[in-house]
Order: sequence, then C-alpha cells, then structure tokens
Amino acid sequence: MTPSLRRACLALAAATAGPATADDASLRNGFGDPYFRISSAIADCPTAAGPFATEAEVRTQAHHRSERGTACWLAGDCERPNSYAYDAGIAAAFRDALARRHPFRDSSLWVTVQGRIVTIEGCVRHARTAGELEAFAKALPKVQQAIAIVRVGPGSRVPYRVMPTR
Repeated sequence: MTPSLRRACLALAAATAGPATADDASLRNGFGDPYFRISSAIADCPTAAGPFATEAEVRTQAHHRSERGTACWLAGDCERPNSYAYDAGIAAAFRDALARRHPFRDSSLWVTVQGRIVTIEGCVRHARTAGELEAFAKALPKVQQAIAIVRVGPGSRVPYRVMPTR
C-alpha cells in the first residue's frame, strides 16, 4: 500500500470512528459492503456498526470511494476497474476459510470488506488475537490490508463504532 493510500484509509477510518449515537437512527449500508458476524461467544460485546452510516456520511464517503476504487486499477494494482469489485469474493473466501478452521470461537466479531480492506471489529479475550485476525484475513487472495479493531477483555473501552441501542 502506498503511503498516500494508507493516509487516505486512516483518514477515512478516523472520520468515521467513534460510537454511533441514538441520533443515527437511519443508519444503512449505503454501498452494500459485505458485513457479517463470525462469532458470538462474548455476551456483552456491542454490535459493530461496520459499514452502516447516516445518509450524510454516505454522501461524504462517495467521492473518496470513487477515487480509491479506480486508483487501484489506474496504478496497475488491480485487474478489475474498481477495487470494490473484489469485496464479495473476499467475503466468500473469508467465510470459507472460517468454515474449515473455526479459529476465533472465543470472541464476538464482525467483518466488513471495503475496497479489498478487511476490517474485523468486536471483542476478544487476549490481545494476541488481534494480530491473528489480521494475519488470517491478509492470507486470503486479493486482500490488500486487514485491520482488527477489538476490545480486549471485559469492561475496557470499545474502540470501534457501535450500532445505536434502541
């Protein structure tokens, strides 16, 4: 990943970080990004908001996604004209790999795939699991980057956006 692309990804993550609030009543997966739960062993783990965003956030993200999606192809890093075209296949490969191994049963985790970037959010019991999650996802074909954003242990701060409680 180029330094400028990494900065852009981190800027997007920072712009959407923080908990969703009750005012975000109309959250939606505006771009249809793959999002799914892979484990549910930790009962008090807040549901990750993943790709769900308000209408205003979706509008803000649209330009960045358009540029990022085609930049991959223009740079010769993608065979397809848009990096988001890989996401459904990456999600399917992730699920298939989980079905064969079941490596993260002692956790509560959600996966989002956006533009060849796999983000895993949720709760784990051990800090080392974050690196294991990233390595697991990064080993899949076509994955450009994997990021684990997890709460380690009960009672600690939740470092990812959560779905609002109703």
